[in-house]
Formats: sequence, structure tokens, C-alpha cells
Amino acid sequence: MKSYNFWGAFILGAYALACVLFAPAHLGPWKALLVGEVYFVTFWFLCGLYLADVLHLGIAHRSLDFPDWFTKLVVAANNLLGIYVDPIAWVNRHRLHHKFSDHPGDPNKLVTDGFWRTLVLCVLPYRAIDDVATDDILKTATFRLTAHPVFAVLSQVLNVAALTWLVGDLRFALVMWVGLRVFSLWVNMIQNYWAHTPSYGFRRYDDERDQAMNLGEWLPVTATFSACLQNNHHHSPSLLRLSHRDDEYDFGFATIKVLKRLGLAKATSSGRAVPKEVGLTALDF
Repeated sequence: MKSYNFWGAFILGAYALACVLFAPAHLGPWKALLVGEVYFVTFWFLCGLYLADVLHLGIAHRSLDFPDWFTKLVVAANNLLGIYVDPIAWVNRHRLHHKFSDHPGDPNKLVTDGFWRTLVLCVLPYRAIDDVATDDILKTATFRLTAHPVFAVLSQVLNVAALTWLVGDLRFALVMWVGLRVFSLWVNMIQNYWAHTPSYGFRRYDDERDQAMNLGEWLPVTATFSACLQNNHHHSPSLLRLSHRDDEYDFGFATIKVLKRLGLAKATSSGRAVPKEVGLTALDF
């Protein structure tokens, strides 16, 4: 088993065990486990929808168009109820990551950064050297409010308070709250470390400008909404799907296909343009 799969499975198992061990008396271990899993899956999925689909493909790369109301709803819901991520700073850092990938100027990781340094950078990234997040939607009240440091603090305090009220126990609420964020840190490491370190995964394209790798196993692809297919993505950043073969598992692509069927997403011209070297018989969107 690859180390990244081991740690992902370990965190999931430890979270489930903690839910049972710290179950409040009024819930009991099995109801507590059910509550913990519903919370985990709900807010993991919301965060994936927020980061991978809306911010990443919708804004950072302009591969998809979402209705403004839907974009703002997802941004507000995730940052108020789920895992807080500054939307403006994230878009800016991601664009700089592509511009300077693995080299000075990349806020996420340099070639010389090892595991522990990259772990710290997931929480305290390198300072952005430029402002490339100037889209009109990022200037709207929803984005400016959710990007404010006061909102960042208050939203998470209210988040814990509401969760405590719902489950009736502060300790159990903290187990769920912290456990989900430990898993999100692993997801971040999948993208920033394991999928940018040559000794892991595989490369479909020998692009010398970065160290992006593809991790194609079920767990990292599902957990990251396919963001671990970094070599594919860095080779064709604007393409709306990160899988480059018809048989390549792509959970993120499945989610945006559902959004399209619901009338919530449509491809931009750059998002649906498939480069000749990409081995897809059809975009299938």
C-alpha cells in the first residue's frame, strides 16, 4: 500500500474509532458513529464542491460557468458551516501555483521542500508575490465578506457552537470538527506533496516546467475530487476534466456532470477544448 493511501485510510479509521470512543451517553456508540459519518461526508463533499468545482474549475481556470447565485451560495455555505478557506486568497494562490509550479513564486511547494515543510505550507503557505485574483465576482459582497479575517474566526466559532448544540456534547463536537480538518490536511498534502513529488504516482506528460504527478487510486481521486491527477491537469489546465483517458477514474468529473444535468454548470469554450495529445475519444460532457 502506498504511504498516502495508508495515511488516508488510517485517518478515516481513527475518525470512526474516535466517534465511538467519545460518543455521548444520550447517543451511544452506534448512533454517534452514524452522526459522525453523516457530518464527515456532508462537509467533505461540500468542501470538494466549493474548492474543486466552483473555485477551481469555475473561477481559477474559467473552465465552467455557474450561475452567480449558486457560486455565492456554495461559498457562503461552506465557509459558514464547513471547512473555512479564504476564496480570494485560494484563487490567487492557485493561479500562482500554475504560473510558477514547484519554483520560486509557487505558494504551495518548491522542489526542495520535503514532507514536513510542505505540511506546514498547507497551513501557512508562502506569501503570494502577485495579485492575479481580480475577477469581478471576487469583488462582490459575498466574497469580500467571507474573505475577511473576522469572518474566518467568527464563522468557525459559530460552527463549533452550532455543532455542539446539535449533538449535545462539546467533546464529541470537537472530535468531529477536528477529525474532518485532519482529513482535509491529508487531502491538501495529496495535492501539494504526494502529487508533486517524482517518487510517487506516474507522469503521462513529461513537462519539464513542474514535478506534477498523477495518483490514480480510488481513495485519493475520490477524496480530492480528482485533483490528485496533477500531471494531467498541469498539462491542460483549462480542460474541464482531469482524466485524460476514457477508462481513468475521475470522481470530480462525475460531480460536474451531475451539476450540468441539474442546470447548474455549463462548459466554457476553453473548458471543452480537448488538446490533440489527450487520449479521449470524446469529452463526454
